[in-house]
Amino acid sequence: MAHVPKSEAEKPSADGGNDIRKRAAGVEEGELVRRAQTGDVNAFEQLMIRHQRRVFAIVGGILRGREDVEDVAQQVFIKVFQSLKRFDHRSAFSTWLYKVTVNECWDYLRKKRARPLVYEADLSEEQAQSAFGGEARFPAGTGGGPAASAERRTELRDLLDRLLAELTEEEQTMLMLKEVEGFSVEEIGGILGLNVNTVKVRLFRARGRLMRMYQRRLAERPKR
Repeated sequence: MAHVPKSEAEKPSADGGNDIRKRAAGVEEGELVRRAQTGDVNAFEQLMIRHQRRVFAIVGGILRGREDVEDVAQQVFIKVFQSLKRFDHRSAFSTWLYKVTVNECWDYLRKKRARPLVYEADLSEEQAQSAFGGEARFPAGTGGGPAASAERRTELRDLLDRLLAELTEEEQTMLMLKEVEGFSVEEIGGILGLNVNTVKVRLFRARGRLMRMYQRRLAERPKR
């Protein structure tokens, strides 16, 4: 089987790796896919190098547990290698690859009977607020200075984790793809097999549910 790329942190920084990246950058993706489908291992490795950062980011965002991310990402690469000949070029290769990635994560979670938590520990304040449609307000009494800002971010992230666990797998994945990874609604539709209007409506509803749950939790907080 082809060598399956590992995460960026594990890959050597030797000139050989740079040479592969340079060759990959100069070749059209469709051509790489066609070559990989004929058994060209080097072409397959170039494809994975192009997309591995986002594959790892999607897996990490859905699974959260760092010990599982590497295993599931590697399984994605293996599954793509095994089924590449069935890719029919009717969609972009990246759309098909990310669809395989999301489905592999969902399958893994179902087997583990675990709930996905889609935000990583370095979730920015802007991303957290965006998940609430830009309407989130940080709890009062924590203002002032960098330390307080970090405390607000941590508190909001923890609250987000708890609220997101109440959403469906699809809703969590859509929010992660949109707010963390920056996919367009068109790209999300292709990955999840939904039309653009459906993605927009479900994102709107997911944000609305989050906002209502968030407001309810704030109302339940003891007065200071």
